[in-house]
Amino acid sequence: MLDYISVEQASEKWGISKRRIQKLCEENRIDGAVRFGRAWAIPKGVPKPADGRLKKNRKKD
Repeated sequence: MLDYISVEQASEKWGISKRRIQKLCEENRIDGAVRFGRAWAIPKGVPKPADGRLKKNRKKD
């Protein structure tokens, strides 16, 4: 398990909530995330997934 981090560690690393990371894992948006019982194991080197809620080419008013 040395190559994995917990949801809590990913939350601190990426600056987003633990619940948001759990949802990203459930939606298969974090590559290599594995579920062990009720906990998620996230690979250490995986980058933070892009936030699909943001629009990249939004015109500024």
